[in-house]
Amino acid sequence: MPLKNKEKGKKSGAQKKKNWGADVEAESRHRLVVLEKELLRDHLALRRDEARRAKASEDQLKQRLQRVEAELEGARSEGKAIYAEMSRQCHALQEDMQSRSKQLEEEVKGLRGQLEACQREAAAAREEAEQAVRERDQALSQLRTHVADMEAKYEEILQDSLDRLLAKLRAIKSQWDGTAFRLHARHKEQLRQFGLTALDL
Repeated sequence: MPLKNKEKGKKSGAQKKKNWGADVEAESRHRLVVLEKELLRDHLALRRDEARRAKASEDQLKQRLQRVEAELEGARSEGKAIYAEMSRQCHALQEDMQSRSKQLEEEVKGLRGQLEACQREAAAAREEAEQAVRERDQALSQLRTHVADMEAKYEEILQDSLDRLLAKLRAIKSQWDGTAFRLHARHKEQLRQFGLTALDL
């Protein structure tokens, strides 16, 4: 019996050793599972943080994209408004240019008409002036001829008058000579009476 007890004791020691090994192994497995669990939890937490950050980045990118799209839409609408305004101004300028061009054409037409009228008036005035100059030259020529005729007639009249006057003077010269001689003699006598001579005077 003691032998059986020894064997039982050996058996139970070996069994205890086996149980202890199994416990260690189970505990190791348990710890490994716990570590894996914690590792998975940490990994899951990291994944969640990454997911949150990715979500936040996505939201930020979406907001930024919305802002950019809004700015792009604003720029497009502003560009359309600018294009529309420029088109309107261009159209208005074209209309203004056409209107101004028509107005200038009408002004040119009117000015050409006035120029033609002025040219006609100038031609008529030049013709009148030339006619007046011709008439004046003709009148001057006639006046010169008339003056020359009158000078000739006056010269003839004057010559006749002088000839008649000379004839009269010749006719009365003998009378004057006698009268002058008598006056001379009388004055000479009067001078002599006063004691003077004609040479003293």
